[in-house]
Amino acid sequence: MKSSDPQTGFRSRADAVSVVLLLTVCALVIRLPFLGDANADIDEQLYSLIGNAMLDGKLPFVDLWDRKPVGLFLLYALAHAIGGPSPLAYQLFATGFAVLGAMLTRHLALTLVDRTVAMGAGVLYLILMALYGPHSGQTEIFHVPAMLAMAILVRDPSHPHAIRRALAAMLIGGLALQIKYTVVPQCAFFGLWALWGQYGRDRSLVRLARLGAAFAALGLLPTALVGLSYLAIGEWDAFWFANFVSFFDRLPSPAGRFSAHWLYQLPLVALAGLGAYAALRRMGIPTDRRTYAFYAAWLLASLATVFLPSTVYAYYYAALVPATILLALPFLDRRGPLRLAPMLAAIAICFSLLYYGTRVDATQRSRAGMAQLVATISPLVDDRTRCLWVFDGPTALYRETGSCLPTRFIYPDHLNNALERDALGIRQIDEVRRILSRPPPVIVTADIPFTTQNEEVKALVMQTVTRDYERRSHARIHARTISVWVLRDGSAETD
Repeated sequence: MKSSDPQTGFRSRADAVSVVLLLTVCALVIRLPFLGDANADIDEQLYSLIGNAMLDGKLPFVDLWDRKPVGLFLLYALAHAIGGPSPLAYQLFATGFAVLGAMLTRHLALTLVDRTVAMGAGVLYLILMALYGPHSGQTEIFHVPAMLAMAILVRDPSHPHAIRRALAAMLIGGLALQIKYTVVPQCAFFGLWALWGQYGRDRSLVRLARLGAAFAALGLLPTALVGLSYLAIGEWDAFWFANFVSFFDRLPSPAGRFSAHWLYQLPLVALAGLGAYAALRRMGIPTDRRTYAFYAAWLLASLATVFLPSTVYAYYYAALVPATILLALPFLDRRGPLRLAPMLAAIAICFSLLYYGTRVDATQRSRAGMAQLVATISPLVDDRTRCLWVFDGPTALYRETGSCLPTRFIYPDHLNNALERDALGIRQIDEVRRILSRPPPVIVTADIPFTTQNEEVKALVMQTVTRDYERRSHARIHARTISVWVLRDGSAETD
């Protein structure tokens, strides 16, 4: 039987195609419940809106505000340029990145296990990524494959082209920073690993310093180019504030970084713990101990990525998925006494945690609720002056109803979340007063907030809708009641 090419992990072109097809089918099945659902998740609705707006000439940070790097919005713009404005465009685009991540996980797994177990690792990656939040289009689905690519390039410091590969890895890391800045601890780890490898081969500190400077320059290059682009059009201040200042101005969550999500972490903790135990007990011996140590250190760097922000959301844990799987390989390896049982059990248990049937039911109810809201709102708004305002609810309602946008702070969380009080460059209450000064024909609210609310803003909005609006419709979506408030006749000033 022909062995796999150590560079690609495939026996032939036909073998590569079969692996890609199998992982693609798995990805589509796992992610199928959410394909086409405009309210499949929360944050990505904003990314999609900004990506679509960029195709119409709008600029992130200037015309529409968020603190995510521009590279993320460019990915969404590309997805919509290829597939149209619907959510299916970015969801299929994200599915492609999910398959890429699974392929790269499989490639790294081949350093420790055989083809069968490595393929199982790829499937497990798809399941765990869906379980930990990026089931539709969350940022982790895009930047985690970049981290996997960096790992592949720097893992082996004895490679004859190690320096060239490390330089390429640093550039990939720089691109990943333009998706989400919190990958910086992982980028730093990969750079230090590559430098340590070169130090072991050539102990010249001067040469090492030069190489480190080159790594840093390549890592910063994409962000520097974006910054210079904004400088060239006179919008440097908008770029600098959104990308760097606002991150530190955002207030920390009262819950802190470490007090929540312990139950949510159990699958990852179990896999990593069992893998480390198996390695120590020699149930499945890693064939390359340096590589296994590399994966363990990478997991620690990934933890730094998760806990870097002052507020930790559950989907941040998706950053831990690839390193956790690789660390678990000694337990999942079929050369152990239990053969394939650990891998099959891990896949089955993790898939069961998706609660697939429940997700299908939830997304169907979400689609029905969104359709009801859209049917109510669409006749009352337009794309010029009659703008919907979503104070709290699905951001996707703007696109679904064809409404214009009443503010550049279009993400509901930015104006209702108390943690954002000092992080927008404006006072939340002032912007809300400005919006309400020209009464929107429709305001959308929700009964249960996602985050700690700015009570002053909330009181003003509820006072306004109670006095000047009537509740025309409501829908139950993801355990929240979303209400549509329509301006009463005579409540607005006549133009």
